[in-house]
Amino acid sequence: MSQQILPFYLVCDESSSMMGGPIDAINKSLPVLHQEIGSNPVVADKTRFALISFNHQAQVLLPLSDLSIVSSVPSLTASGGTDYEVAFNLLYDTISQDVAKLKADGHQVLRPAVFFLTDGQPNPNNWVAAYQRLTDPAWGLRPNILAFGFGEADSAIIQQVATVLGFVADGSLGPAGALQEFAQSLIQSIVSSGTSADANGGMSLSAPEKVSGFRTVPADVV
Repeated sequence: MSQQILPFYLVCDESSSMMGGPIDAINKSLPVLHQEIGSNPVVADKTRFALISFNHQAQVLLPLSDLSIVSSVPSLTASGGTDYEVAFNLLYDTISQDVAKLKADGHQVLRPAVFFLTDGQPNPNNWVAAYQRLTDPAWGLRPNILAFGFGEADSAIIQQVATVLGFVADGSLGPAGALQEFAQSLIQSIVSSGTSADANGGMSLSAPEKVSGFRTVPADVV
């Protein structure tokens, strides 16, 4: 049946600096997200979720899916560097393919939402060009990006990546605690978005304004 679909993409840093507590916290949170969303028929019906990981390369760990029909969500493994360029290029290609498929199935697709999580600074390559292509106003599928940084992440870069809001860990929580709060904000955003409806029955992205353990930074203005 044709309906509105809001795609969510979790783009997660799995570089070697994520080893230990941070990657464990994310891996513990993914089954919780799967259960919360997959067991809510209204939300699962109206949203789709994909997991993309990146270090020195990027890969789609979970293709864009209805979480109610997914048996489990893959886990991440920390290794390698922090290459934003490969992440943004893969995200561009994946969104293009996913939206085309959803439309071919007769759905109306809302602008995708991206939760971008990193604990470090990007490798010194031309990642900005890849990012600019992804967020180009002339590209109709450009996503809404919420960027989260902790550890050694640069707040100015988090602000640059975000198109909606950026969040930088404020040190009040350890990495594991901060990432649990991040995961809860992602779950709540998906649930709230999936159950939102305007006067015409349309959905909209429900983005967190505050996340415990993080300070909010506005999206960069260009």
